[in-house]
Amino acid sequence: MGLRDLLLFYVVSGFSLRWIATAAAAGPSSIVVWIGAWLVFYIPLALSVLELSSRYPNEGGLYVWSKRAFGDFSGFMSAWTYWTSNLPYFPAVFYFAASNILFMRPEVWGHLSSNATFYIVFSLLTLGAATLLNVLGLNIGKWLHNIGAVSMWVPALIVIAMGVYAWWHFGSATQFTWRAMVPSTHLNDIIFWSVLTFAFGGCETASFMGEEIKNARRTIPISLLLGGLTVVLCYILGTVGVLLALPSSEVSGLQGLVQAVGKTSHRIGVPGVLPVVAFLIALSNVGAASAYLAAVARLPFVAGIDHFLPAAFGKLHARWKTPWVALLTQAVLGGVFIFLGQAGTSVKGAYDVLVSMGVITYFIPYLYLFASMIKLQKEPAGPEILRVPGGSRVARVVAAVGFLTTSFVIVLSLLPQPDEPNKPLAVLKVVGLTGVLIGIGVWLYWAGKRRARVQEQSLQ
Repeated sequence: MGLRDLLLFYVVSGFSLRWIATAAAAGPSSIVVWIGAWLVFYIPLALSVLELSSRYPNEGGLYVWSKRAFGDFSGFMSAWTYWTSNLPYFPAVFYFAASNILFMRPEVWGHLSSNATFYIVFSLLTLGAATLLNVLGLNIGKWLHNIGAVSMWVPALIVIAMGVYAWWHFGSATQFTWRAMVPSTHLNDIIFWSVLTFAFGGCETASFMGEEIKNARRTIPISLLLGGLTVVLCYILGTVGVLLALPSSEVSGLQGLVQAVGKTSHRIGVPGVLPVVAFLIALSNVGAASAYLAAVARLPFVAGIDHFLPAAFGKLHARWKTPWVALLTQAVLGGVFIFLGQAGTSVKGAYDVLVSMGVITYFIPYLYLFASMIKLQKEPAGPEILRVPGGSRVARVVAAVGFLTTSFVIVLSLLPQPDEPNKPLAVLKVVGLTGVLIGIGVWLYWAGKRRARVQEQSLQ
């Protein structure tokens, strides 16, 4: 991948339109939360990724960094939890895409908005299509990532433009007062902070494919900086655009963007915009899921090379040169989680559980990443290495801020949403399924070590 491909990859993997709807539903104070999350999580993460990917630009990224800092077990568990975090991530993204597809023909398809079967079938079909494209090769799969990135920009720009137009002609639907901008410190609102922090994850993913990036030491930093600026501006301006068009009380986490577009388009006399925006939002999220699928498949691939997973994971497809076993395994397990997340709850309840699970398993590897950043400051760095401004001392402080923020977010993610009808079941599913994933990872690691010892003894 070149500079353009990598920049688009960072946008499609680091920016999601679904978080704009989530933020707008919380009101104007979410703008301050966006800025806070960017400062205490994204900036430490981006700086850490910049230095670590410059020090060790190898295939595997996070896996390589954690293994070098803390040994084999930490390397494997960081890769395992990051990889498995996509199991609940894929259904959550596909649910959001499915909810927006309905707005292409709301009068005909609107009745499916609470139909669990529709969401399950849509998620399985799109997961299968994204997997197939990535098995055929990154040179093919990257086009879905690139199209997904463009499909994110266009709806975001439309939302911003229509919000400004509605404000100019009809007045703002939301009052942006100083009091409204101050984030609430109630427990339920603090839980919401963790979700917006989760939205800034993703800038580490391209480093998993270090050997497939042209001039990685130069290309990754430029793309990361440009992509990060694009992402934060889109989140903030997109949230403002929705709130200009709709009061927060009328915005939902699943369909807030298309609601804003639908209402505003009728007010300004261009109802034909809604189906186009609905389609682009759905396509952008499918592209984002495909980008993650491509990147994180490299983690079990390198773990297979190191013999912590069965040898098949470390082999490339004979024709397409892709880690096809990891891709197909992830698709199958992602399909299982589509059913598990839906069990015993509503469509919205399933979406919230999947998001919470994704936050916990996704953020555990960040603990390893920030800790590795601190530990690896002891290793010498040549003049070709991009360092955090201020050297090792500043780098350790930056990584410590990221580590504390990550720990705080994980704790908050254990708590259920206030409108969840079955809170004990929601907590049980989040904690139980997360624990199962971690337990399986520990078992696989020790089984791999045992298998390697047996093979070594047989050779002697």
